[in-house]
Amino acid sequence: MRWNVALVYLALRLLGLLPLRALHALGAALGGLMWRLRGRERLNVETNLALARPQLSAEARTALARATLAETGRALAEIACIWGRDARRALALVREIEGGALFDAALASGRGLIVAAPHLGCWELLNYWLCSRTRLAILYAPPRHPEFEALLVRARGALAPEQVRAEGAGVRALYKRLAAGGVVGILPDQQPKQGEGQFAPFFGIEASTMVLLPRLAARTGATVLFAFMQRLPRGAGFRLQFLPAPEGIADADLRTACAALNRGVEACVERAFTQYQWTYKRYAERPQPHAHEPYWLARHGTAPEALPEAVRRGA
Repeated sequence: MRWNVALVYLALRLLGLLPLRALHALGAALGGLMWRLRGRERLNVETNLALARPQLSAEARTALARATLAETGRALAEIACIWGRDARRALALVREIEGGALFDAALASGRGLIVAAPHLGCWELLNYWLCSRTRLAILYAPPRHPEFEALLVRARGALAPEQVRAEGAGVRALYKRLAAGGVVGILPDQQPKQGEGQFAPFFGIEASTMVLLPRLAARTGATVLFAFMQRLPRGAGFRLQFLPAPEGIADADLRTACAALNRGVEACVERAFTQYQWTYKRYAERPQPHAHEPYWLARHGTAPEALPEAVRRGA
């Protein structure tokens, strides 16, 4: 482990000594700073909320955006509790489980299981929980700075999932694992590379959506469950929730399947709206050729209330 990575790991270990409530307080302060700085994170959140919650007043959207950035800060700070402690100790933070019978039944069926885990709450702790119950393979993209991969391996310890690169050989490995009754974890709301996704509604706005998960489900007959770790108030821990996939997620028609996939993500988000990663440019690719992305429109003066219509017509 290189010295700079070792310093990051040491910082995580030291911060991990703090109680979760204190870390969340620090994170909320960080979110407040993001709000005041008016940087990219705030712009992306405000743009996404204008598209996903157009019915709200300007005042209500502002309050929602500030709360969302506070949760973004908490998500960053709580990594010290997850990566800075022993992985099994971190699992003690899981206080409640909803829908656990769905997970147990899917494992017992032997049909294979795809866990669709949106960018919601604490997905790294979800990885730990799943790995403590079964062998898990997840799709991943290598870190932009390869030296930090050693940090991830050390932080995750014995509960590290098998990481499968999102490329030809890796995808074939996922098919084989599911066909053998195994478990695969996928982040279903990552925007695919340009031209590789299927456009489908996400909170009423067309969004480029991954086709891999529906194809895996259709070809293998595996069960699909949505799951996330919801942050509880006042640093009390986390609530794990499992939800069944909407009907049509394995449909042969990709638009039908991807629309179902997005409905599954929406159902999760509605349970913990401000804990979703609204800082992500989910609507960056547009179906209309040469259309400006909504984040560009927002930077160049399009009013929030005008964004939904401007995006739909491909302004």
